[in-house]
Amino acid sequence: MYAQPFGPGACPPRIVAQNGPSWLRALPSNPPGCRYFGAKLMGAAMNVGQPSVEYVIVLFDRETSQIAGFLDANLITAYRTAATSASAFDKLAPRNPLRLGVIGSGLEASMHTRAFSAMRDLSEVVVFSTTPARREAFAQTLSDELGIPVRPAATPQEAVGDADVVLTAARSHDETPILFADWLPEKAMVVSIGSTIPQQREIDISVIARADLIVCDMLEEVLHETGDMLAAVAAGIEVEPRAISLNDLMNGSAADRVAAAQRPMFKSVGGGVQDVVVGGAILDRAIAAGLAAPLPFQFEGKAL
Repeated sequence: MYAQPFGPGACPPRIVAQNGPSWLRALPSNPPGCRYFGAKLMGAAMNVGQPSVEYVIVLFDRETSQIAGFLDANLITAYRTAATSASAFDKLAPRNPLRLGVIGSGLEASMHTRAFSAMRDLSEVVVFSTTPARREAFAQTLSDELGIPVRPAATPQEAVGDADVVLTAARSHDETPILFADWLPEKAMVVSIGSTIPQQREIDISVIARADLIVCDMLEEVLHETGDMLAAVAAGIEVEPRAISLNDLMNGSAADRVAAAQRPMFKSVGGGVQDVVVGGAILDRAIAAGLAAPLPFQFEGKAL
């Protein structure tokens, strides 16, 4: 879908409604050539005892103009984020077997490792997270599942020091950066997914400064609404001349710049097109398998 031509109206920026400790985020999309259009909604009330976020994708059917389905988007969010990163990874990473360094051991880190292993042979995966038990469990689970060497590292420097590709899928609790340029091999590619709003930080400005190509899934949002990029700009680093959209990467219009890049970076904030396309594929498969539960009521339509 990212290789298709579509204007900004087809996938507008996310919308955030906030009132005190509660917030709602909406990621709408009306992708061309797709049966479904809709939005992902997520919300949280931060004043409750143990706040959590729940996600729902609402899909409309272009053929009937009716609501097609509701999907629990917790796992879909992990699938679509990893699938999007893997699409960029496939265009940017060398074709030979690769060493992957991972910072983070949660759901996003594990889904990305699975996705990357589907695109390339991974000769080794080295993972660091701040909790030893979690990084050890990550290494054991992914090694058993993927049949490749996966080992835990005692420090983030050890995890990324010999890597061809570095994935950051975690943030510190105090929003201080977790990856610095002087830890990285000269030509390592970086994939960063953890900083999606101005208040969040994941990678140091030195990592942004070393990148000679920055691929953004949502160009304007990455450049102007993520804490990492805002910090880099505030420090005087020019990011826009080195940035292209994922659409430019996938449709080949930036092929010369991609071929010339020595230290590419992919930076993702997530877009509604990802949720609608992946959600629609899952809905179709669920219906075909008899696994979709019909709603116990029908919506009343209004003629236009």
